[in-house]
Amino acid sequence: MSGHSKWSTIKHKKALVDAARSGQFTKLAREITMAAKLGDKNPDNNPRLRLAILNARKSSMPNDNIKRAIDKAADKNTESYVATRYEGYGPGNVPIMVEALTDNPRRTVPEVRSAFAKNSGNMGEEGSVAFLFTRAGVIYYAPTAAKSEDEMTEAIMEAGADDLESSPEGYIVKTKPDDFMAVQKALSDKLGEPEKAELTWIPNTPMDLDDATYEKLSRLVDTLDALDDVQKVITAAN
Repeated sequence: MSGHSKWSTIKHKKALVDAARSGQFTKLAREITMAAKLGDKNPDNNPRLRLAILNARKSSMPNDNIKRAIDKAADKNTESYVATRYEGYGPGNVPIMVEALTDNPRRTVPEVRSAFAKNSGNMGEEGSVAFLFTRAGVIYYAPTAAKSEDEMTEAIMEAGADDLESSPEGYIVKTKPDDFMAVQKALSDKLGEPEKAELTWIPNTPMDLDDATYEKLSRLVDTLDALDDVQKVITAAN
């Protein structure tokens, strides 16, 4: 779940991890195909495709899978997917944003609504929680990307980024949505490819939850993330 380190500490059995990775590759391939279909098939001329390939490689997606996803864009029978957003509240009244790529919203809407309803959540109308988040570009770099925090600060200032967070785990660079692609390219040219880069939603007021509520929220997020059409789930949990 984006934006919350606690989720990364939850351990899964190998079978579940393998299943999740398979599902993740499907989602990554869908984004690659749509990026190639909507723009140039050369990633050097298509920032969205370049970013999709970057994130696929960082997730250990095989190059053959990436190539097939790009080639699929040329197939006239390939479905056209529409980017959609769903909003709602989870356990503990935690705001949730769900981003999807779907070829059939009439199928996806009831699936998302059912996931909320079966996991102590409530799907709302568009705009019901979006005002509680800020849209931003986020770029993640390892701590070894720069010799010092001062060097990293200078790099992001030259690239036109808005903010930098640093910790022993690495650097998090934030940008305005419209500046995201340009900043990501400028930093890649100077520092190399990041660990990850994404356009996402950042909660304006992150919420602290007790363990029981975290567990319930985790089940809802896992259920939503397991849906084929869902690309990303973001919560306001701290």
